[in-house]
Parts: sequence; C-alpha cells; structure tokens
Amino acid sequence: MSEQGKILVIGGGISGLTTALEASEVGRDVILVERSPTLGGRVSKFHQYFPKLCPPTCGLEINYKRLRANPHVQVHTNSDVLSVSGDAAKFKVKVRKNPTFVNEKCVACDHCTAVCPSERRNDFNAGMDKTKAIYLPNKMAYPPRYVIDRTACEPGCSKCIDACKYGAIELEMQTQELELEVASVVVATGWKPYDAKKLTNLGFSSVPNVINNIMMERISSVSGPTKGQILRPSDQKPVERIAFVQCAGSRDENHLSYCSSICCLASLKHAKYVLAQNPEAKIYIFYIDIRTPGKYEDFVAKVQAEPNVTMIKGKVAKIVAGENGGVQLEAEDIHQQSKVHLEVDMVVLATGMESSLRGQAQIAGIELDADGFVPQELQKAGIYSAGVAKRPVDVNSSIQDSTGAALKAIQTAMGVTNG
Repeated sequence: MSEQGKILVIGGGISGLTTALEASEVGRDVILVERSPTLGGRVSKFHQYFPKLCPPTCGLEINYKRLRANPHVQVHTNSDVLSVSGDAAKFKVKVRKNPTFVNEKCVACDHCTAVCPSERRNDFNAGMDKTKAIYLPNKMAYPPRYVIDRTACEPGCSKCIDACKYGAIELEMQTQELELEVASVVVATGWKPYDAKKLTNLGFSSVPNVINNIMMERISSVSGPTKGQILRPSDQKPVERIAFVQCAGSRDENHLSYCSSICCLASLKHAKYVLAQNPEAKIYIFYIDIRTPGKYEDFVAKVQAEPNVTMIKGKVAKIVAGENGGVQLEAEDIHQQSKVHLEVDMVVLATGMESSLRGQAQIAGIELDADGFVPQELQKAGIYSAGVAKRPVDVNSSIQDSTGAALKAIQTAMGVTNG
C-alpha cells in the first residue's frame, strides 16, 4: 500500500499514542515513529497521576491493547525522523531505523540476561540502578522485546546468542534508512527534565541525597530501584524529613524562562507519596507561588491541610552537605521576612519541563521556537504539534490536545484521498 494519505506521528509517548489511536480508529493509516526502543514515554515512568493518585499502567495497558488490535498503525521504535520535506498531501519523510540487535522472534523469556556479563546505566530509572547490556526497557515495554546496548557489551561476547532458544539475537543487525510519503504530520516529541547539574547552587551533582523530581517518581514506584520504598540514595535510610524546592531552574532567564505549569502539582503529589509510607514524616515545600489552575485547587488544599506539610514562600539560595548524610538548605521566608536554615534527609528539586528537541539534531522541516518547542503557528500547512511538544502541559491536557491534532491531521489526509 502506498503511504500517500497516511498520517505520520513523531513520538510514541502519551500524546503520540493518543494521536495515532484516535486517527487510526476512524480508519486512517498511521505511521508512528518513536526514538526509544519502547512506547509509553514519560508517563510510563510515573508512579501515579494527580489528582486521583492512580497508577498510569492501567491506561497504558488499555492503549497497548488498542494498538495490538489495530491494523492501521505501523510502529517504528528505536527510530529517528531525520527530515520532512514537500507539502501537505505529499510530504516526503526520511527515517533512520536504528538496530536493536534483537528481532521479532523474541519472547522475553529473560534467559539472555542470566548469561550477560556486562552492565549499563538504567535510563528508565534515571540512572539509579543498572541493567545487563541486553535488557527489557521496562516491564510494560511495547513492543515486549529485549534490546542490546552494544556500547556496553564486552568485545567479542556472544553469550546471549547461545542462551537464546528462539534465534532472536542478531548482533550484525544494521541501521536502515526508510523513505515515506505521508499526507500530514503530527509532532508529539514530548519533554525531558531540565539538567539539574546546571543549578550549581542547589547541589545536585555535589551533595549526596539531592535528587530531581523524575528520580523521586522512580524511587516511589514499585518498578523503581528501591521497589517503591522512599529511601535516600546514599545509605538507603527511610526518609523522615524531606524538602521540595520548586522552580529549580524555571522562571529564570539563565535557565528556563517559562513556568512548566505542572511542577507544583508534581511536588504536592510527591508529598502524598511520602506521607503514605510515613505519616509522621516532616515535609517542607519552598515555592515562589503555587500554580495549580482550575480543578486542581482542591488537590492543593488537601495537601496544605496535612499537619506535617509546611509550605514556605521563598527561593532556596544554597544547598550543602550536612552531617551523617543530611542536607542543609538556606532559603528566604518572604512571609516571615527572615532566612531559613534547615537540615533534612533528602531534597527533591522540581526541575522544569524542557522540550525533548532542545539541544538535539533538528528534524529538517520542523520549526522550533527559542525554547525548542514546536508552536503550531511556525509550521507549514499539514504539520501539527501536540502535547508538550507544543508547550508544557499536564497529562490530561496533552491527551485532549492530541485528540485535536489527530482531527486536524485526519482532515488534511481526507483532503488528499477524497479531494
């Protein structure tokens, strides 16, 4: 079948999945391209959603079930879109499909990891633990297939080939270049956390037990490095006193000039994680102002009403190492017109949402703004953006926006096939 009339979706997180499924379930053919070896994006790494505090796994499982039963979606994981050229109805797209060194015969039996002698940093758990060089990206990976990080392999090692009974290992797998023709394009490339190492005064790379909000999400998850126990990294001690530092790098012309809109809610959610495990824990939240629009105000009120949650309006100036693995903060308290000196077990930096495309090789034909986002007004006709690729928003807003992007892409494609 010709690709003419098809829709290309770039990015397989919650926005890309939503766009692809909504478009395909009304009969449009969709090509879904994801850079990582699995779909799911950032949402797959969450412990819970706010405000209901339910796990995202059920929603992803439903979407994967919809995808498996859908003949109209062609999925390319571990792949990069290099360029989009031409005009609506006849866009020409170049895609680089990177090798995973494991083919579709894989049944995820896990025999390969038992013999693998090499380890690699586990990006899914924000580098807080390791996997073998051959690994399943996560327990809910889609496709449910192992991947080999060849840069982590011992030279000449082929033990996984001998261990695999299904002939799924292909160490000579090569990069492929694909050329597609599509009618419309939706960019749903998502986000990454701002690099907290750049915040030198906040101690992320120099003070033990200072982590970012993504690491906190993984520590809290049963699939995370501590099996869901909130323990400080240096000595695995349960956290009894914890501080959350809002706007870590955000609303700052030297880092991220904008507000990411969800960091306040994320830290309030994390406070609930801590209290669920230890109701006696002391929690301190340093903020500039709490931004929780609309229906989320009730969630804020519930957390603020917790007797062990102290909210301090003021910026944190400095974080240094304390005694016995503790962390010391120096901050302002605007309401009390004083300085705060506080020692806690662990600090969580609420780093902002940065476009996944910022600092990356640009996709030719996709226009970015100064912050690396993909605003609709900069794109040529037939190219649309969705979710956090467009601007920082929460999961619910991303899903709504992606449904709208799917409709626009469908309209463009129908103009080709029905015009």
